[in-house]
Amino acid sequence: MKDIIRDRLNKMEDLEQRRMLKDLMTGVFLNLVEYQETLNKQIEQRVFDEVKNQEGKYELHITLIDREDYDPIHEFLRPMLSSDLNNQVLDISGVAELVRNGGEIPLFSLFLEMGTQQIWELLSSERIFKGTMITNAGEYPLFFKLKQNLSYINEIEKLYQSFMLIGMNWRTINLPYIYKFVDCVLVGGEGEPAIHEEVKEIVLSLEEYDVYKRSGVIPLWNLERISQRNTGFPMPAIDRINFEHTLSLRQEGIDHGYLVDASEADVRYILRSEDRLVIVTPRNESGEWGLVKIIKPSLTKLTHFPYPTFSNRRKEQFTVRLAENKGQIIRSKAEILRIVSSLEAAEGIELVEIQILDPVKNGQMLGDTSSLTYSLNSFVSDGIRTDHGKPVMKLVFRFEAGGRERIPKFLEVDVLSYIVAEIQRYFPDYRCEGAYL
Repeated sequence: MKDIIRDRLNKMEDLEQRRMLKDLMTGVFLNLVEYQETLNKQIEQRVFDEVKNQEGKYELHITLIDREDYDPIHEFLRPMLSSDLNNQVLDISGVAELVRNGGEIPLFSLFLEMGTQQIWELLSSERIFKGTMITNAGEYPLFFKLKQNLSYINEIEKLYQSFMLIGMNWRTINLPYIYKFVDCVLVGGEGEPAIHEEVKEIVLSLEEYDVYKRSGVIPLWNLERISQRNTGFPMPAIDRINFEHTLSLRQEGIDHGYLVDASEADVRYILRSEDRLVIVTPRNESGEWGLVKIIKPSLTKLTHFPYPTFSNRRKEQFTVRLAENKGQIIRSKAEILRIVSSLEAAEGIELVEIQILDPVKNGQMLGDTSSLTYSLNSFVSDGIRTDHGKPVMKLVFRFEAGGRERIPKFLEVDVLSYIVAEIQRYFPDYRCEGAYL
């Protein structure tokens, strides 16, 4: 626009008219043009900030550690549940009441270092195990059964809701440990301890499963829940109905990923730029916002864990970036191979065969009962498709040379389930199952 005005002025032969028009344009019109150009640049920058690839900031890492060995100033790993760091105090009155009247009380959780399928078979058997409560006055026989611990799985589902709220694509989390936690539930006992007695120890015998039992083990991940107050006053949004709350991320660090921990009814949409979050909400007053901070990993030479660290990190490849931005999936074996090769967790594992099976065989449904792998995204639903009648895509893998050394034996099926779950996200019209050759 400035070039057009300049060209028109230069073509005017009457110098007096040229001067008057130049003064008019400089005083009024050019200011409007510059203002409009500034607004256009701001809109352009806002669009670029929204579409910028920030997936690398939302990678989840997970491992296990003994509660006593946890370092509260670790660079990036935090307990999945802050309550895991608390020493559990047993209410002896609850035990006494259960012994008198019956019922169930979950007392503590254990980690079982065994295959997930074996654990589920053990849980479904509802087998009763014996234990002993040792107090300062004597010993009391107790009876336990095991139930699946859902507290960590619920944390994953809450995280999924936060991803949906901010409009980020959900990527399966590689969490091979959390399905191996079980709750030890007290179901009965003999004798009744007095209220004044002090519990010194509870010993539980899992009999032949005792060799797999690990107590005091907690999962860690690079996620931390924080709160942030919006900077300044809420500004009216462009729809003139809602308000924009701006949260500065510079103090917490702009290299990390951030999600908003709020209800869907409280948030219309969220914009993420390099150094701030803008929350569009009906709330017209300043206040605290809960955030989920996904901390960027920064390993040091002093970092060591007794169990391997797993992540849903993807390799930096041009084809991966291109496929994610296009959002179009080519239904071919080459596309499946690309997905597998992009996963860092799939190093040392090779896809060798893909079988498409009829979902009904001999009048019986194929699928869950015959599958080695299990679903990691059971809480994800598109609201349109159902599993009933879907063709089964059986994916057969094998370990490459040295591949088995990367993954402990009891986690092989869990890592395979993660790989299959990622493929399932791209092929929702099939029921994906995995197997080892």
